[in-house]
Amino acid sequence: MINKGDLQVPVMEVMSVNPVTVQPKETVDMASKLMKDRGIGSLIVVKNGKPVGIITEKDIVAKVVAEDAKPSAIKVKQIMSSPVKTIHPHESIEDAAKLMAENRIRRLVVLEKGKLLGIVTENDIIRIWPSLIELTREISRISSESLGASGVQGYCELCRVFAYNLQEVQGQLVCRDCREG
Repeated sequence: MINKGDLQVPVMEVMSVNPVTVQPKETVDMASKLMKDRGIGSLIVVKNGKPVGIITEKDIVAKVVAEDAKPSAIKVKQIMSSPVKTIHPHESIEDAAKLMAENRIRRLVVLEKGKLLGIVTENDIIRIWPSLIELTREISRISSESLGASGVQGYCELCRVFAYNLQEVQGQLVCRDCREG
């Protein structure tokens, strides 16, 4: 059961501070290495200290790998998602979750008076609002039934890799490799 009070926690209580950033002129291979080294799934793209976009694992897969492009020849600015969706640190996690759902995104940049303070992710919210996972699983299950064999996209609950073909197996959303392995 979701406690309404849990939803009123401000974003600043769950966000990650000092987010990792990258310049728009950097190459995708450099950005990918930075994500790998830091164990993160996204970088905030900044120009003159201001966030201008975000680059995610999904951007790299869909816009570089799937297109058989050379990561060292592609600039971050060519594949970043822009404009970046933002939230104020004093807004509630309920507002953050709604904004993420409305925009079908998993991350929000946290800004106050134009200054980059942090990033809040779907996982940050789920950590303090665990019952949300049950809701997202139910939505995914319904989507999975309507999509049939194609599944849904998201992170595999076993290997944590982003996949476009997640299907429910014993109550978990699992990628093809984990289902077959």
